Amino acid sequence: MNVETKYIFVTGGVVSSLGKGIISSSLARLLLSRGYNVTIQKFDPYINIDPGTLNPYEHGECYVTVDGHEADLDLGHYERFTNIQTTRANNVTTGRVYQSVIDKERRGDYLGKTVQIIPHITDEIKRNIKSLGNTGKYDFVITEIGGTVGDIESTPFLEAVRQLKWEMGRNALSIHLTYVPYLKAAKELKTKPTQHSVKQLQAIGIQPDILVLRTEKELPASMRRKVAQFCNVSTEAVIQSLDAPTIYEVPLMMHAQGLDTQVLRLTGCDTDGEPDLTAWNTFLHKLDTAADTVTIGLVGKYVELQDAYKSISESLMQAATYCDHKLELIYIHSEKLNESNVDEKLNGMDGIIIAPGFGQRGIEGKFVALKWCREHNIPTFGICLGMQCMVIEFARNVLGYTDANSTEMDTKTSHNVIDLMEEQKSISNMGGTMRLGAYDCRLKEGSIPAEAYGKLNIRERHRHRFEFNGDYRERFENAGMHCVGENPDTGLVEVVQIPELTWFVGTQYHPEYQSTVLNPNPLFISFIKAAIKFGDSKK
Repeated sequence: MNVETKYIFVTGGVVSSLGKGIISSSLARLLLSRGYNVTIQKFDPYINIDPGTLNPYEHGECYVTVDGHEADLDLGHYERFTNIQTTRANNVTTGRVYQSVIDKERRGDYLGKTVQIIPHITDEIKRNIKSLGNTGKYDFVITEIGGTVGDIESTPFLEAVRQLKWEMGRNALSIHLTYVPYLKAAKELKTKPTQHSVKQLQAIGIQPDILVLRTEKELPASMRRKVAQFCNVSTEAVIQSLDAPTIYEVPLMMHAQGLDTQVLRLTGCDTDGEPDLTAWNTFLHKLDTAADTVTIGLVGKYVELQDAYKSISESLMQAATYCDHKLELIYIHSEKLNESNVDEKLNGMDGIIIAPGFGQRGIEGKFVALKWCREHNIPTFGICLGMQCMVIEFARNVLGYTDANSTEMDTKTSHNVIDLMEEQKSISNMGGTMRLGAYDCRLKEGSIPAEAYGKLNIRERHRHRFEFNGDYRERFENAGMHCVGENPDTGLVEVVQIPELTWFVGTQYHPEYQSTVLNPNPLFISFIKAAIKFGDSKK
């Protein structure tokens, strides 16, 4: 559709982790399904330049965009809901904003003026907010502001939103997500936190146009009218967001509540018609009606923090759904896995994922798991470090190089089957210096990945420094581990497979970054099919 770009700002109040990203993604899905061109961006209030150097315990998964930007995990939700590939323009941090302003000051761009939060920082935030809209490609730009209203860190972002709402008039609107707690002892829902949160927004000059109230209990109509009255919004613009069995039902719930209709009405767009959610509903029907279960074990060191593997767990769930199965995902701590308990931990699984990661901790447990999987011919999928562990385990236990390792773990190993890329050896800066983003890969005809993708040339996203050492390639091939995918420009090995096993594949790239609700990654589909077949053979 051809309309003047509209800007939607999504803020949060009362408490964090209410699901701004899910609401933003759900609204984007509804607008896309009505035929509009939509994109989403996330502004994070922390001073890190990007989440790439953050420990997963701090911030969960680091997501990688197609152009190689390390981004907030919410961008994974954006892509899974919208089927749109994001870029560095879709995720901006306070650190990046300040870095840009300081760089301009050092160049003399401000002509000797005193550089201040207002107008210089807020102008830089506004420039970033409008950058996607200025491309002329989008009818709607949805901007999620990280953090909670009242946080000191979020103040410059909210001031920028205030200015843009004033400047843009009807082309900008504000959606505020708050929490309505239920006091079990009093058996009452309480709207006072919402009222206070909205007052905080109003105090800095932002009047929300739509309120989305997260709640565990149905809100009576009288309570929604009360909230509308106290917060200066129409009753129709008070939307309740009840807990859902799956996040993928939220777009349907938001549509039933009229969220998309309110957004279109308030921005002066046509509200006629209904969003085309046929394919989305097909997925949800499959998810709801699947009778059988496939059990996958994920071996990693961050299993107590499942957001660290968010894209993998969602990719597995999507693939299982399209294979008419429910996913039972069992997290197995690699630090606690050893020769004495591996049989007990892995024996009931239909398939095993060896998770990505960095560093030495938990690595030996991954080797134990891989040896057991290889010897028991269970479908096994190694991703990034998981693929490198496949190579190391094979070198130790098949090639006989007992000290084989990655130079990431042991710089003095005499068999560096995984080694640092030559161009990485002089780099000391840890931020954004890995092989990041989408790269071409040519698959070997007849291999499992080639059969899965249905083509030989693919493009997948990477996030790593260390690589398969090509000096050992012939020895691996002769011993039974084949290199079935490589970068056509550099010859770097991207995919390994043991053909004599049913399904034993490792990818240097991260296929989970390109798996969405409407387009699940074919390699995950292939893995789940093999796991289902393996599970059925045990019955």
